[in-house]
Amino acid sequence: MPDYKDIGLKVGLELHQQLDTRRKLFCHCPPVIRDDAPDGTFVRRLRPTQSEMGEVDPAALFEFKKKKLFCYEYYSDTTCLVEADEEPPHEMCEDAIDICLTMATFLDAKPVDEIHPMRKIVIDGSNTSGFQRTAVIAMDGHMVVNTTRIGIQTICLEEDAARKMSEDDRQNMRVYRLDRLGIPLIEIATAPDITSPEAAQQVAFQIGYLLRSTGRVKRGLGTIRQDINVSIRNGAVTEIKGLQELGMLARVVELEALRQLRLLEIRDELQRRDVTASSLTEDIHDVTDVFVNSKSKVIRRTTAAGGVVLALRLPGFAGLVGRELQPGRRFGTELADYARFWGGVSGLFHTDELPKYGISEDEVLQLREAVRASPDDAVIIVAAPYERAKAALKAVADRARVALCGVPAETRTPLPDGGSKYARPRPGAERMYPETDVRPVVVTAERLERIRRMMPETLEAKQARFVRDYGLSEELASKLVRSVHWDEFEEIVSKTGASPTLVASTLLDTLVSLHRDNVPTERLAQDHLVDLFIAISRGTVDPKAIVPILSHLAENPTGTVDDAVNELGLRRIDMSEVSARVAEIVRERVAFVLEHREHALSGLMGVAMKELRGRVDGKVVRDLIAREIETILSDEGPVSE
Repeated sequence: MPDYKDIGLKVGLELHQQLDTRRKLFCHCPPVIRDDAPDGTFVRRLRPTQSEMGEVDPAALFEFKKKKLFCYEYYSDTTCLVEADEEPPHEMCEDAIDICLTMATFLDAKPVDEIHPMRKIVIDGSNTSGFQRTAVIAMDGHMVVNTTRIGIQTICLEEDAARKMSEDDRQNMRVYRLDRLGIPLIEIATAPDITSPEAAQQVAFQIGYLLRSTGRVKRGLGTIRQDINVSIRNGAVTEIKGLQELGMLARVVELEALRQLRLLEIRDELQRRDVTASSLTEDIHDVTDVFVNSKSKVIRRTTAAGGVVLALRLPGFAGLVGRELQPGRRFGTELADYARFWGGVSGLFHTDELPKYGISEDEVLQLREAVRASPDDAVIIVAAPYERAKAALKAVADRARVALCGVPAETRTPLPDGGSKYARPRPGAERMYPETDVRPVVVTAERLERIRRMMPETLEAKQARFVRDYGLSEELASKLVRSVHWDEFEEIVSKTGASPTLVASTLLDTLVSLHRDNVPTERLAQDHLVDLFIAISRGTVDPKAIVPILSHLAENPTGTVDDAVNELGLRRIDMSEVSARVAEIVRERVAFVLEHREHALSGLMGVAMKELRGRVDGKVVRDLIAREIETILSDEGPVSE
């Protein structure tokens, strides 16, 4: 790994977290995600608009050129005309503003005097209006992570986008669902003060902990997303957008820094080879005839459908197109991303990897002759309909020229292994303009004072309190406050008087273990847990019965703890009954005891616990069995094991 200080690594984060409010940001619909069939659909086409200065955002213009149709799925009872952009937005959600002001207080940021929503042009279909509403709530804050001061540039409040459901390439249509559109979303943007991948992940987790300290954020996959801005010295700011797994953040930063380093190495090599922008012309050749008898399935399928094979010569790029930038991704992969994005093709071939994929060595020689390529040149070929192939190679030529400068400023999409791929150009300032349909909100001194008086406990303070007041270990308390169960834990302990450690370990370990065993724990209600721990506190249920009882209730969620105890036969029994039954079990197996003196205890424990498990403590049963065996073998001494 490189020395990140030496390469001048800088990282800034933008964390987006859904807020747990009763309504959406600009309407009064409930912020719920649904999986049932929608009630209806409508179709739209979106167009870019000019900024106040008459300029058009390049990213928006590109999306418009795709000429996509957008189909929107709606629900009659949980989405409304605001989401459909058929009705003006309502006033901003006051609860969402308060949560953002709470985070501003945590981060020592300065609230604005008036909140003015802005429109941010987005015409990828994720917003029916063609823009996303966003508002600055506070600025110029900071946090300290491992003694390093990290600036907080802005805290914003914005509406979440619609959910992408599917893509229909034949109709050039993308399908979105409106249930998520409008859910309040806080965006916290740090300054580029982060200088290592590990520090980036730590900052993200720390902000996440503060957000959860409010007790007013949604949980689960898709409720939090990170945009990561990465640059190195002589590189360019690259935005990696939409990472959902915080645990992958360090790896994403690490691989982006590596990618930029490798691109700078390619730039330096091109300069040594005296490659110039003027030599990288868009001299595109039709080389279909070279591949008339090709064994390449891709080429044969394309030409059979009336497509062509076009080629582009890249002077001086031999050996560089195949150079690895990230694990499993080469410079040629970057070129292919551009070809797919701008030309709509499935991919490309290049001479650094040929002969391969059914393309023979003889075809490669003929290809080089057809485009007059020297040994120092790389040749790119695309098999597709003519116009798409031409657009793809034009994009490749443009990207190759950028390689002479090093690293392009662009937006990228994270990949599962931590790498990334080209997504679109970086948006410009032209995408923002004022929102005229929503009245500004004055942030009063009284409101800020109320926020300060009602500040929630931080996770660190909560962890210390759990250790102090409930006697939890540091490790268990740390796991608990960072889980979804910390408020549930306190309620159960206060209502039942059960052992805090037993309650915490059940919530953190037992439920997870059951879920891994495919028990539908999501069907368990809090009342199930409360009633279970009341029964344990009263002594009517043994703690060892927790697993079978919870398993039964998960499969039968309308039942009660009493139902589960009775059906499973787990109700604790009187000690006189236990003693009598244990004595009976041992007396029925006197021959076994006499024959297996040294191992009789363990053998009889299995028999007894099969009947008594969950109804009496195992140690009690063991002591009773040992006493009965000693009585039988009293003439020969006690049994040892």
